[in-house]
Amino acid sequence: MVHFDYSLAENSSASEIMSSAFDSVKEEMDSDRIGYYKLPTHSLAHLDRLKELDTSSFSQIVIIGIGGSSLGIKAIDSILRPYTADAKEMLFLENSDPITIAETMAKIRRDEACFFMISKSGSTIETTSVLKTLIDHFDIDLDGSDKHRVVAITDSGSVLSDFAKHHKLLEFNIPDNVGGRFSVLSAVGVVPLAMAGYDIEALLAGAGELISDFFDHKEDHLLQKAYSYATHSKTQSINVLFSYADRLEDLTKWYVQLWGESLGKIDKDGNRVGLTPIGLIGAVDQHSFLQLVIEGPQDKSVTFINIEDFQRDITIPDVTLEGIEKTNFINNQTFGRLINEQCKATMQSVTESGVSTDSITLDRVTPANIGKIIAYYELLTSLIGSIFGVNTYNQPGVELGKQILYKNLSK
Repeated sequence: MVHFDYSLAENSSASEIMSSAFDSVKEEMDSDRIGYYKLPTHSLAHLDRLKELDTSSFSQIVIIGIGGSSLGIKAIDSILRPYTADAKEMLFLENSDPITIAETMAKIRRDEACFFMISKSGSTIETTSVLKTLIDHFDIDLDGSDKHRVVAITDSGSVLSDFAKHHKLLEFNIPDNVGGRFSVLSAVGVVPLAMAGYDIEALLAGAGELISDFFDHKEDHLLQKAYSYATHSKTQSINVLFSYADRLEDLTKWYVQLWGESLGKIDKDGNRVGLTPIGLIGAVDQHSFLQLVIEGPQDKSVTFINIEDFQRDITIPDVTLEGIEKTNFINNQTFGRLINEQCKATMQSVTESGVSTDSITLDRVTPANIGKIIAYYELLTSLIGSIFGVNTYNQPGVELGKQILYKNLSK
């Protein structure tokens, strides 16, 4: 179960805006103009196809992708791994950093690895460069004995799709109406994560339940939060996701891309709009960024996310340390309780300092609960984008940088 704590005092103006935003995203779904809403059902076909394949020879899953082609996969792997017995090792080749590429390649066991080349366009420069390097370094025979260990996930008709067909590689397609940063519940995420051993049916079911409940008006807190964030964006332009579990760190990175790339736009009137996303980890960042939140400019809103039951815990022993006896009050209590009380105390201190706060609480980590969190943030992003009056699903600023890069590298 996931508890979302957000409420807004009713007023007629808010109701009209929220109703319009609801109608907008419902039209996106009903018309199939935007496809992520239906992925919890449509992606089950990929799982059926996987059941027909023999994946027992693979002990490593190597993800070659960047941004929307890796962040969501990495987040789910990081969160679910401690709770998933015998999950296969996942390695990620994302950035162009040569040190990280070399270190990751050194961990790859060539004859036990399945390589996933993931790119919606098929020609992402970082991804294709890494693929070329792996093929050369490991002498991968794409037309012979190694063709079963290279999988392409891309748009139908892309250059990567052409490459896969040329070598008769296994290929999964991303729907045309699903953008990269909204694609984790498409083949992009479900195929490699299922092959790694995660319960992806439960993940999809959790996401589908939240989406269905939202359109049945059982999750109207999403509308209230979207309205508040969008209409206060001029004065509260920064949103902080404060996650109280180390394993949620990659989820915050996924959220940063989702919000930054979707909401930082120029609206129909020529105004620059957006919400700057910042991901923090508690309790670590209580000792750094929290000071800025409480006494710095009041231009932020903060969402706290925590896990009630970590399902494994450590009790702090009944030990007295000479000179620091004042900490004995914590003896015989658990680290799980400590981190959750830190979350509560920090949220109270932030609220009392006049900063807008809300919270998300997972009773425990399960695939279904993580699916709900993913669907929650995707819906919230679409709603805020609708209220802003922007195209939530394009990224012209990113494309400009790519064009300049390609031009410079071609000289």
